[in-house]
Amino acid sequence: MNSYELMVILRPDLNEERVSQEVNKYQDFLRDNEAEEVSVKVWGKRRLAYQIRRFNDGIYVLFNFMGDGHQIALIERDMRLNDNVMRFLSIKLTPEKPEKEEEEAVKEAIEA
Repeated sequence: MNSYELMVILRPDLNEERVSQEVNKYQDFLRDNEAEEVSVKVWGKRRLAYQIRRFNDGIYVLFNFMGDGHQIALIERDMRLNDNVMRFLSIKLTPEKPEKEEEEAVKEAIEA
């Protein structure tokens, strides 16, 4: 299992109810497709770096989840077809490697 992060920018003219519907839709979509530890953070309306579809703002939503990767292709296809999603970006997070000092401390603890 790998850790993934999915940033979504929704249209700024959506009301709170519609935003929560979209968030719940994708949260349920991930869970139905065997994603684990799904967490959602709605960052709210933020200024865009450049205009997208004549909008200067967007509603940012961040999804974090664990999965085997097949969820990404499925959810990205759905987002491409959804008019309420202006942009999205999925990232596979790599685990941080322990530094050499930490590795040596672990080896010493094992040897002792």
